[in-house]
Amino acid sequence: MKSALAVMWHRQVKEYLRNKQRLAVSLVQPILFLIAFGFGIGSNFSSSDGISYIQYLIPGVVGMTLLMSSTMSGMSLIFDKKFGFLKETLVAPVSRMQLIYGRCLGGATTSTFQGLVVLFLGYFMGFKIENWARFPLILIAMFFTALLFSLLGTMLASKFDDMQSFPSIMNFLMMPMMFLSSAFFSVENYPKILQYVVKFNPFDYCVKILRFVISGIETNLAFCTLVLVLLIGLIGALATYFFNKIEA
Repeated sequence: MKSALAVMWHRQVKEYLRNKQRLAVSLVQPILFLIAFGFGIGSNFSSSDGISYIQYLIPGVVGMTLLMSSTMSGMSLIFDKKFGFLKETLVAPVSRMQLIYGRCLGGATTSTFQGLVVLFLGYFMGFKIENWARFPLILIAMFFTALLFSLLGTMLASKFDDMQSFPSIMNFLMMPMMFLSSAFFSVENYPKILQYVVKFNPFDYCVKILRFVISGIETNLAFCTLVLVLLIGLIGALATYFFNKIEA
């Protein structure tokens, strides 16, 4: 008999694969960012230290794709609340931790797939993976980035019942996380106070990890990885706590 974790993971992945329109729509915004920043703004930037702007940009856009798709996966929890499926799973004799992590692992899996699609779309813009031996590390970095924000989205969805307000709240959180990071531009030219704010942005550490494994741009990998692991543990604990508070 399959565990509840495996069943919830399978449900999230199967639901995603059945919805072809969702995949197409989820790729529109990353593609627009690639065109606007890569061909538009990027044409005004010259190579620095042998690294082109497109090599700098693609990991940021991949990170943005992971951020947006994984956090919005929390919508499925609100949907299940509204239509009664969540109540059926909560009364089942299984661990709630398995239920929530099955959901989040499924959301992280589908988000990683979307990130891979965006990564390979970059090849049409002159991007290339610097070291294919790091490809397993790319998958791991993408998956754990997606897992972090899937846990965040699910944690917040545990406190919401309104399907209309949740996307607005998530966009309110995601947009500052994207633009107050090094996803699209170096933060070295930001005002000092904004550079200080960026240090508290978890998404920035994820982008630095992705940029290292994808484009080979050096960073303090050990520190960024430590931050990512600690955040997954913290957000995971909070998500489990709030999920356990949901009444069947």
